[in-house]
Amino acid sequence: MNSILETGVTDCHPASLPDYVPVSELRDLQLSRLQSVVTRAWRQVKLFRSRMDERGLAPEDIRLLEDIAKLPFTQKSDLRDTYPFGLFASPMKDVVRLHASSGTTGKPIVVAYTKEDVEVWTSVVVRCLAGCGLNRGDIVQVAYGYGLFTGGLGAHYGAEGLGAAVVPTSGGNADRQIMLMKDFGVTAMCCTPTYFLHLIERAAELGVEMKELSLRAGVFGAEPWSESLRQHIERASGIEAFDIYGLSEIIGPGVGCECRRHQGLHIFEDHFYPEIVDPATGTPLPDGDEGELVLTTLSKQAIPMIRYRTRDITALLPGRCDCGRTLRRIGRIGRRSDDMLIIRGVNVFPSQVESALLEIEGVLPHYQILLTRQQGLDQMEVQIEVTPQMFNDKIGALQRLHERLQGALDHVLGIRVRVALVEAHSLERSEGKAKRVIDRRTL
Repeated sequence: MNSILETGVTDCHPASLPDYVPVSELRDLQLSRLQSVVTRAWRQVKLFRSRMDERGLAPEDIRLLEDIAKLPFTQKSDLRDTYPFGLFASPMKDVVRLHASSGTTGKPIVVAYTKEDVEVWTSVVVRCLAGCGLNRGDIVQVAYGYGLFTGGLGAHYGAEGLGAAVVPTSGGNADRQIMLMKDFGVTAMCCTPTYFLHLIERAAELGVEMKELSLRAGVFGAEPWSESLRQHIERASGIEAFDIYGLSEIIGPGVGCECRRHQGLHIFEDHFYPEIVDPATGTPLPDGDEGELVLTTLSKQAIPMIRYRTRDITALLPGRCDCGRTLRRIGRIGRRSDDMLIIRGVNVFPSQVESALLEIEGVLPHYQILLTRQQGLDQMEVQIEVTPQMFNDKIGALQRLHERLQGALDHVLGIRVRVALVEAHSLERSEGKAKRVIDRRTL
């Protein structure tokens, strides 16, 4: 098939991107690539072949896109159990890049890339940034971490592929970040949303007015964040904030991204086939139903991921975005199936706390959840920073704010939790992914 989907990105102008092709052409390509990647994994990856054999499946049984539901799932534990190279489908002589997770809970998750994989990765991040309105001539500061984490280099290669100038600051040193944003005329920032919040706060302390900088766009990811937090960021900085999605197991940043219509995140499904399944049963769900996102890499060579369970909860959105892209979209990912807290029998998600807090004036977007156990019962305290004006105001105003927050959390969570108002800047700031939950129940 000779199409723009096969030739890749050669021009960053939106009309030239592989995002607008007819759906029938896209589905034909997806099926062809699915059949190819299943054959590759079956031949090269022992674990996948054994699971296919258990189901009585062979690659030639995948005749339709719908047949993907017959294939076995892959999950994060498979990467840990086969550490370091057990899921590789390419020989080491063809691998040009290795990345890994931090490994804080055990052995790290190792992912690999061939030269072609890196080219695909670059191309999808180019498409992300183009969808955010960036182009040649932009100056992009990348404050995601570099190194084994995929965020920094993923955004870096994509911005360079777009033709933009890259300022590779990595994380940390907020004062230098702000100085470079100002002195270099940076027009776009790539980092976690919570780190950008820290930069907004620090800039104010330094007397730098964010709204007077050249900065016009922020491409934020690597952690769930709410629509309320986006609105806060945009009001405080004057930029347009975009949600980018990715995970190392699939490719890194660039699996999907918002466009300027902000009607969900477009998944680059010529390379990553999306499904939504019931988190408990694994049964596929129709468009519009919320469930767990499952992704299959259609072009990955080094480590093909077949039906990878992301644990991210979202939905495939029905209909088409007003931008005209034919790619399917997912809703904002606000939570994961594995970040659920069970407090006295009630299911609680940190994202619920954030959404409730940011609706109330006088509260800063910095909070922390502290879990303890007293006399055998789980206890949850939400520590919330409030503005200096509110904290220094009359006790009555602070008490009324406390009551409003307590009521909002009681309503959203369905359980009584302790609310503690703390001074601005008193909670630890993150230079990467925010640590929202401190669990001291086992200490």
